[in-house]
Amino acid sequence: MSEHSSRKELKVSAIEHGTVIDHIPAENLFRVISILGLDKIKTQILFGVNLESQKYGTKGIIKVSNKFFEPEEINKIALVAPTATLIVIRDFQVVEKSSVVIPDHIHRSVRCFNPRCITNHQNVPTKFTVIDKSELKLYCHYCEKITARSNIVFN
Repeated sequence: MSEHSSRKELKVSAIEHGTVIDHIPAENLFRVISILGLDKIKTQILFGVNLESQKYGTKGIIKVSNKFFEPEEINKIALVAPTATLIVIRDFQVVEKSSVVIPDHIHRSVRCFNPRCITNHQNVPTKFTVIDKSELKLYCHYCEKITARSNIVFN
């Protein structure tokens, strides 16, 4: 095999237990790290950004040792990285692989963009219905305003 035709790969150590978040849009990788609080945890985290992806052009990937995500965290991933895949690893083996899905309803994890909304003034948890999953539009249960993708702020 000639030098030019040899396959080039980046070898990264496997994780024994934990979760891999793959197929993150490259431009959203650091937002996923931030909304999940991964920049503050003490376990091993490996991430790559602007990696080649046959399906998406470029992608990001995050490997988190000894961390398994709760449904509310998975919903946050879906809002920021709707193309992401979650891979659960136990004893170095893939035990579960699934694509994230934008939920029909979102509770507590996103702020209402309307400064007059009761949720921004009193201890009332936010409650949204997702009315458009492709453009990502969230309808507030209380003030009936629509929070768009560009206005999403996570709690």
